[in-house]
Amino acid sequence: MSVSEQGAPAVPRHIGVIMDGNGRWAAARGYPRIEGHRRGMEALRRAVRAAQDLGVRYLTVYSFSSENWTRPADEVGFLLTLLKRFVRNDLAELHAMGVRVRVIGERASLAPDIRALLDDAETVTAGNDRLDLIVAFNYGGRQEIVAAARRLAEAAARGELDPAAIDCARLAGELDTAGVPDPDLIIRTSGEQRLSNFLLWQAAYAEFVFLPLHWPDFDRAAMEEAIREYARRERRFGGVGAGAPLTARTGS
Repeated sequence: MSVSEQGAPAVPRHIGVIMDGNGRWAAARGYPRIEGHRRGMEALRRAVRAAQDLGVRYLTVYSFSSENWTRPADEVGFLLTLLKRFVRNDLAELHAMGVRVRVIGERASLAPDIRALLDDAETVTAGNDRLDLIVAFNYGGRQEIVAAARRLAEAAARGELDPAAIDCARLAGELDTAGVPDPDLIIRTSGEQRLSNFLLWQAAYAEFVFLPLHWPDFDRAAMEEAIREYARRERRFGGVGAGAPLTARTGS
């Protein structure tokens, strides 16, 4: 049963996805790890289509963390190849679908050809407004916050910013996701229940849904399941639910 058949429950405006379990999916089937990553790319395509069909406005996917460089060199090389293929082969379709591609993460240390691909994807799709696909590549939440804090400190040191004026909104404006609403829902596949340095600042009040399936098995039904679970939650943002006794609503 689709989400719309459930009586149109609330659909999160922004979903973040930690795409976990490619290697374990492959190992369980006797495949090399790289096959798991290849099938994971197919799952990403399904996720983008499902998000757009279901009315999600922003989809942020954790594609490559700043810690992933420690993986075996051949696996890292294949992941970079997949990224190149995704941009080269899928960009035209994403553009036709009205998808805007945005990339967050540190770029200065990336190879020039990869930087050029990422820049091109953003430029070509900049005018689209049906779905923002935000790709977290070479990304780490702690590193993002440190970089934002450093920029504010440098501005203060130059006399351009009063340190007393730094508040949550000002710091958020220095993050890679400036201008993007915080995620309402974060989905992690493969049964793991941790953030792994993903959107640490932005996830302060997100709802979390942990799915037992590995990422290559993710499909529209899995996204609908996560959204239905999200719709059952009461989001209070640290406050008290309307009409609920205070004693029954302690905590966040």
